[in-house]
Amino acid sequence: MIKLRTWVKLPSRWIENAGLREFRWLRGEGSNNLAALMALAAISHRADADTGIVRLTYDALCEATTLSRSKLSVGLSILVERGQLERGVDGRSSFRLAGYAPKSGWAQFPAAGLYREGTIYAFQHLHLRQPAELDALKLYFLFASRRDRETNVAKITYEKIELYSGVGHNSIRRALSWLSVQGLVYVEHVPSTVSENGVANAYRLAHLDSRRHMGSSGRTDELLDALLEPGWPPVRSSSR
Repeated sequence: MIKLRTWVKLPSRWIENAGLREFRWLRGEGSNNLAALMALAAISHRADADTGIVRLTYDALCEATTLSRSKLSVGLSILVERGQLERGVDGRSSFRLAGYAPKSGWAQFPAAGLYREGTIYAFQHLHLRQPAELDALKLYFLFASRRDRETNVAKITYEKIELYSGVGHNSIRRALSWLSVQGLVYVEHVPSTVSENGVANAYRLAHLDSRRHMGSSGRTDELLDALLEPGWPPVRSSSR
């Protein structure tokens, strides 16, 4: 069993180029697109830090993602077709994260803290039947890409979320709710730069620099029943 790192380098240029919009919930395709993002997460967690190459069997990937072999196969094919993954680069059962460069073009992506007994625990609650599940994972990848390492949060408006992920304005809250319930993302309220007395949303990934959050430096509220529209432009991760 490979010992997972706290976080890994996820190639993020495709996210910044609005590549998440291709993962849509269409008739007969939605669950396959969700499976693709699930597989990408697990592969990223085990990629070599210098080369982006990972050697991983179908059985290991199925265990990590909870996907069946057939659904995993379809998901992997989607990643290859859309340019997020290269296959068979170093023998059988090997992959390479496309566009991987250890010094640039990546975002910090949580790894070890997401697992329980070899499985990404939140994926145990994905049934591959609801658009909100796909929307939630798309937001998770987007927040990782947009996270500012200085503040440890992603600050991005609903309009920009829709632009870069394709998740509709009215579907964002439901996706955020799923991420919150699974303990993957915390919604923090911070002073708005648009309204003098207002607040805006910032999104913090769990298991990533967990000691640094708004609770230790300012106003915070992680309850989703008070979600407000974010009010400032996105701040991109300084890791890119």
